[in-house]
Amino acid sequence: MIEVKVEIFGRVQAVGFRHFVKETADSFGIFGYVANRPDGSVIVIAQGERDKLEEFMALLQKGSLLAKIEGFSYNWRKKTKDFSVFEIVVDKGFILDQKSSFINLGKQLLGIGKAVPLHVTIIPDGNRRWAKKHGLDELEGHKKAGAYENLKLLLSEAEKIGIKYFTLWGFSTENWSRSKKEVDSLFELMNGLLVKIEDDLIKDKIRFRHLGRKDRLPKELVQVIEKLEERTKDFSDFNLQICLDYGGRDEIVRALNKAIKSGVSEVAEENLGNYLDSAGIPDPDLIIRTSGEKRLSGFMPYQSVYSEFYFTDVHFPDFGPVQLREAVEEFSKRKRRMGGN
Repeated sequence: MIEVKVEIFGRVQAVGFRHFVKETADSFGIFGYVANRPDGSVIVIAQGERDKLEEFMALLQKGSLLAKIEGFSYNWRKKTKDFSVFEIVVDKGFILDQKSSFINLGKQLLGIGKAVPLHVTIIPDGNRRWAKKHGLDELEGHKKAGAYENLKLLLSEAEKIGIKYFTLWGFSTENWSRSKKEVDSLFELMNGLLVKIEDDLIKDKIRFRHLGRKDRLPKELVQVIEKLEERTKDFSDFNLQICLDYGGRDEIVRALNKAIKSGVSEVAEENLGNYLDSAGIPDPDLIIRTSGEKRLSGFMPYQSVYSEFYFTDVHFPDFGPVQLREAVEEFSKRKRRMGGN
């Protein structure tokens, strides 16, 4: 038996969703618990056989009759304790629990408060243009963009806004066509950045994940990445993803090959996501691209079908907390129907 931690966002309180989760868990012989959280989301800790847990999560993603799932993330992990039943956990007593649930439901139905994207991704473009504009060598643009202080400010602002997942595209599969000098410098900068940020990730309980290929990255960089992934794997309050040697088509091809190797006879839309680099991470709500270009360049083609796009002329070295908040403000004004009414 293994354990999975699931976080579910959307209209999931005061609509019978916890009872639906318990009934579904009982039908699969899964142990653990489900609980509401103050922010209006629901957390599930589940233990069982992996194939049953995967079926269980697929049903949770579809939701119950009155629920509306807007975000879904999960984290496979070693068992934290042994459960013998599956139960609904109520921390503050039945009356306070019901009151809090209906307040959160009201906020959902009435749209009280500004909508905050659960997952924000940035395509950080314009480093070389920024350097040229300031009469500097191209590498200076990358140094400014990848400075530890800049990333720290962006992460801090993202947490203040209420963003839970923050993704940066650092190096694409097409970037290998650049000069060896530039490629080596980019990896050296990224290595230094990740080493510097390690203490902050641990102190602030930020989970780090790498999306993309590891087989072509420098060994030293891979060691740093794997160390961070291992040391932060049990954190969930805030999540940082860095895409290195990442391309959307490459990710899908690798996902299909993983599925084939696992022995599945057919890949369905419901389970393809389990083989992607972003498995367990909600699809991006907001994709930001800096420096004036208005295209995705192959970034998360599978995950971005209902993402909102925000394009800015600001070069990434000048993109800071103010610009991030402006993008989120713009996002909050949009109506997201997800194909519905």
